[in-house]
Amino acid sequence: MSGARDRVTDALYGLGWGTVKKLPEPVATALGRTIADTVWKRRGPSVLRLESNLARVVPDAGPERLAALSKAGMRSYMRYWMESFRLPAWSKERVRAGVEIKDIDLLMDGLASGRGVVLALPHMANWDLAGAWLTRGQGVPFTTVAERLKPETLYDRFVAYRESLGMEVLPHTGGSAFGRLARRLRSGGLVCLVADRDLSSSGIEVDFFGDATRMPAGPALLAQQTGALLMPAALWFDDSTVMRGRVYPAIEVPEAGTRAEKTSVMTQAMADAFAVGIAEHPEDWHMLQRLWLKDLERGPE
Repeated sequence: MSGARDRVTDALYGLGWGTVKKLPEPVATALGRTIADTVWKRRGPSVLRLESNLARVVPDAGPERLAALSKAGMRSYMRYWMESFRLPAWSKERVRAGVEIKDIDLLMDGLASGRGVVLALPHMANWDLAGAWLTRGQGVPFTTVAERLKPETLYDRFVAYRESLGMEVLPHTGGSAFGRLARRLRSGGLVCLVADRDLSSSGIEVDFFGDATRMPAGPALLAQQTGALLMPAALWFDDSTVMRGRVYPAIEVPEAGTRAEKTSVMTQAMADAFAVGIAEHPEDWHMLQRLWLKDLERGPE
């Protein structure tokens, strides 16, 4: 059963990349919204989990407000997929016109300094589009990591897709990613990491919207070890076809303390920056999994 399910999953993603990119943009947009609304109406586990997560982000929201946010959240999530399926067919001009980032000069100045930059993002809006905008629209190459997915053929699809957009993609597991990321940073390069969910079970505990969760230590450790700048960022959609974003000022490495203490302080500062962006645009945070420790302790969902 698991093997058959994996084959179906891989085939569906392949159909998306092969078919959706050929649709006219208004048709793809309408299709994504229809799928999102259908899934939202079914009130499955992913929708309920999204709503539960949003309840922490917007604690004063009543049931109607949370329902509206989760519906908008599913539409945002499906916009991500529709755009991602179509991205390989977008021209350089379409990619460049599709993104507007506030304070992007912070990132560009950091790279110009030669120190290297770790750009850390939460799961907001379309991080693949932001990556394509950097590589194809701005001529800025970067390295990232990808979570190992099952089946392996699906993981290979995602790696090939992101490499087609100009990214260097390393596997999250295997032990060699950290060293290669450090080398890229020491040479003045850019590393982009989606960093609001710990995949290693050895992350740093942080306070996030008033409760405890864990976020990966990698961004802070890379900054300490290489001298690179650690810059958080946020992304969001509006009613236009342009995705918006913001780069936040670099997180300083504390002067005093052990490496573990410095990592904890920096990871908390990263979480605080993420919280600002998510609170301003909660419907564009695509967190459909358990995140907070109290929720993770309750066992399988």
